Amino acid sequence: MVTYPKLVVYYFSGTGNSENAAKWMADIAKEKGTKVSLINIAKTDRLAISSPESDALVVFVSPIHGFNYPPVMLNFIRRFPKGKNNVLLMNTRAGMLIGKWITPGLTGIAFYFSALILKMKGYSIKSMFPVDLPSNWISVHPGLNERTVKYLHERNQEKVHRFARKVLEGGSDFRGMYEIIQDTLVAPISLGYYFIGRFLFAKTYYASADCDNCDLCIKACPVKAIKKVDNRPFWTFNCESCMRCMSNCPKKAIETGHGYILVIALLSSLVFTGLFYRYFTLLFFDVEHTFLGFILEPVLFLGILAIWYRILHYAMRIKFIERMIVYTSLTKYKFWGRRYKALKNN
Repeated sequence: MVTYPKLVVYYFSGTGNSENAAKWMADIAKEKGTKVSLINIAKTDRLAISSPESDALVVFVSPIHGFNYPPVMLNFIRRFPKGKNNVLLMNTRAGMLIGKWITPGLTGIAFYFSALILKMKGYSIKSMFPVDLPSNWISVHPGLNERTVKYLHERNQEKVHRFARKVLEGGSDFRGMYEIIQDTLVAPISLGYYFIGRFLFAKTYYASADCDNCDLCIKACPVKAIKKVDNRPFWTFNCESCMRCMSNCPKKAIETGHGYILVIALLSSLVFTGLFYRYFTLLFFDVEHTFLGFILEPVLFLGILAIWYRILHYAMRIKFIERMIVYTSLTKYKFWGRRYKALKNN
């Protein structure tokens, strides 16, 4: 028996994991004769969101970035109109594989924060369901091989199908809450990433000399965070680190600048922040060991990073500098830099 005549799925997806999870949900709904609407929030007017029909089951699906939903999904949920619908919260997170054991990612505060917002708007939360699809964050770890990607897709497609059959018949699934202890432990990292970390990652991406200015990365960016500066792609602080640009670049020209970020971090710690605290203390008062210092240091670092990133972007027109940055980037090497391709929905 179908409890819900309509299913509305709002999703945000960088490399395709969340899009696949949304489509897997839709497949089962269609089998049951449920009317389905799949809505990619990156392609909608996120300032004027229409209310879903009152009898629809509403689903939000998004990847996990820094143990939280990315800002684009959080802002969408925050602006979502009030209603009384039943809601399912889903996420796709960094799944890995050891043998045939899928190591789960971490959801962090994504479910709890979003559920609180939606409850305050009048919605009823019926499920919190994590999906451990392949991690695509090769800025942080080596890329996964094809066998691992295929296995994780197959297993998770079955998992989402079972979940969809259950909830479409009126059931609930709160397995996301089974991990509340570890999610609570990483909550400070979630906040740190939201306020600082995501801006740092935005300035780690660059296009090497292999870039042929096809502008695919600029056109495909779901949050319009890449623009053309000095005839080269330039990543702004709006970047969500969804990895779509890096994974889909035909020339594999987009890299993560591990080496130069390390150098900038050291310079910032040893020179810039030292001078700042020294002269700020002389002119005003000691801030180094105060809450004000705790706030000022990351803000100063991000400012320095923005300046250096702009300088680097200009300087990479010089072949020696460009090659030096490329060969200190782990994503350049085969053992690390496998670009992730989400398997197409079957």
